[in-house]
Amino acid sequence: MPLSNVLMSRCDGVCELCNNEPASIAHTVSPKSEDDISNQVAICATCLSAMGDPSMSEHWRCLEGSIWHPEPSVQALSYRLLHQLKAASWAEQVLDTVFPDEDIVEWAMSASTQKDIHKDAFGNELVNGDNVVLTQSLNVKGTNFSAPKGTIVKKIRLVHDNTEQIEGKINEQTIVILTKYVKKG
Repeated sequence: MPLSNVLMSRCDGVCELCNNEPASIAHTVSPKSEDDISNQVAICATCLSAMGDPSMSEHWRCLEGSIWHPEPSVQALSYRLLHQLKAASWAEQVLDTVFPDEDIVEWAMSASTQKDIHKDAFGNELVNGDNVVLTQSLNVKGTNFSAPKGTIVKKIRLVHDNTEQIEGKINEQTIVILTKYVKKG
C-alpha cells in the first residue's frame, strides 16, 4: 500500500528498516489492521522483496539499528525478522542485547505462530514465483493505467505479513494486488 502523508512525514521519506533507501510502501505489521498508522512501517522495495528470501539475510544487518527505533511497529517488525534470522550469529547477538516491552514481543511473535497461506479467488494456494491471471479489471493506484481482466502477472511475490496481498509487475511497474482478484495460472 502506498505511503500516507502522515507516514511519509514520520519516516522523512526514508525506509524505517534499512534507513538507506527511499520509503515507498506502507507495510502493516500483522496481525494488526492497516487502518491505523501506528500499525504500519514505511519500507523500501528492497526490504519488501527481502522478506521471506533466505538469500537476502545479509541485507537484514540493518535491523541492528532499526530494533532501537522509537515506533513500536518498527520494533515489532524488526524483532520478528531478527527472530526469523536467529540462526545467524549476528542476529542472535542482537536479540540477546535488546529487551523490548512485552507487548512488542507478543506482537512480533503473534504472526510467526500461524501458518499463513496465500490463496487465490478460488482457494488455490499461491507461492512465490507463481503466475496468476486477473479475474477483473483493476485501476492501478498512482499510475495512469488500468490492468484489464485476463492480464497475466508472472512470477508473483507473496506479501510476507498479509495473506490477502501479492506483488507482481504490470507494465514494468511492481504493484500490490489483492489475492481475491487473481486466479492461479
